[in-house]
Amino acid sequence: MLQVSKIAEHKDEYIKALKKRNFDASDIFEKVLELDETRRSTQAKLDDTLATSNKLSKEIGLMFKNGEHQKANMLKEKTGRLKEDSKELSEKLNVAVEELQNLLYTIPNIPHESVPAGKNEEDNEEVYKEGDIPVLAEGSLPHWELARKYDIIDFELGNKITGAGFPVYKGKGARLQRALITWFLDKAAEAGYTEYQLPLMVNEASGFGTGQLPDKEGQMYHVTGDDLYLIPTAEVPITNMFRDNLMTEKDFPVKCTGYTPCFRREAGSYGAHVRGLNRLHQFDKVEIVRLETPENSYAALDNMVDHVKGLLKELKLPYRILRLCGGDLGFTSALTFDFEVFSTAQDRWLEISSVSNFENFQANRLKLRYKDKDNRKELAHTLNGSALALPRVLAGILENYQTADGIKIPEVLVPYCGFDIID
Repeated sequence: MLQVSKIAEHKDEYIKALKKRNFDASDIFEKVLELDETRRSTQAKLDDTLATSNKLSKEIGLMFKNGEHQKANMLKEKTGRLKEDSKELSEKLNVAVEELQNLLYTIPNIPHESVPAGKNEEDNEEVYKEGDIPVLAEGSLPHWELARKYDIIDFELGNKITGAGFPVYKGKGARLQRALITWFLDKAAEAGYTEYQLPLMVNEASGFGTGQLPDKEGQMYHVTGDDLYLIPTAEVPITNMFRDNLMTEKDFPVKCTGYTPCFRREAGSYGAHVRGLNRLHQFDKVEIVRLETPENSYAALDNMVDHVKGLLKELKLPYRILRLCGGDLGFTSALTFDFEVFSTAQDRWLEISSVSNFENFQANRLKLRYKDKDNRKELAHTLNGSALALPRVLAGILENYQTADGIKIPEVLVPYCGFDIID
């Protein structure tokens, strides 16, 4: 959430920057500043009214003590009117505060200066590519056919149990999935991230804290009976561990990781681009999250990008990195790099990770602050990244490692799997 003081200070600059997102902030900024002026003036009147009322109450007490009952009763009438005034001002203040907060929730983060302008994913900028795309033998199969052939993932059984988008992993498929999770967590631990086991449901305050709420696109599963939400990513519970915290500079950097299932109510559609593991309602992911001071957050972002690059290099999967354009940038992000692995069997790139710097956008919602060296309270910066999301990594391994004899297992995963081929 943007700070009102920063909007007032950088209004024209922010309006220009948000145009990269195809978001016209002119009218909404004017409304924000108008509501903030109403809030501040009403607060000042309320404070003055309460101060006057308190002063008169003390005078009334002295008058009664001194036997000046007539004067005291006249002042009591005045304090009665002041109480009515303060009640009206308090109600007006609450309305202004709520309207201002709700309006601020609708404004996306300011994109970093390096974010290219653009409307959608076609305008994203490729910044890096690594790995040779394997040449598959004639008749090579996409992962959903391989899953059926080797009986390692059962999409129909998941559909029977729950519905489309909830696959059942079986045998070596389940073991490969578990191996990936453990390896990702071990690599995160080697990089200095502390592992957490997390709740899979969060309350409304947590959803607002990291920007998933208000949920304009209906992406979150809502458990209405208890007013809880199934998490779309471990980012939400991890980052909310620090909600309302006041930290010190020596506490940074904070580096957390966690494995969780993730739940997303993706819009349904048809075609090869959403078949198999390409788009799911439930999937597994290992997340890395960092809290940083503002001056260190972009160096931390580079470090997180390098961490994901290292994972894909060890898996020997061909991949590329995209800098997202304004039109494809997530609501809360200032800068995002997407990783895509090349699926040779599908002849297309599949997104497998997003690494983002939110700057202080989430921290302002979370009230996550720290005391700097001059003992001033400042907002921290938050970052997160998928390291990695499993479905499309698994799809890439199945498709790119397939041979006439079976599906080979990447060398780094063999000790975790206990086998070197699926046949």
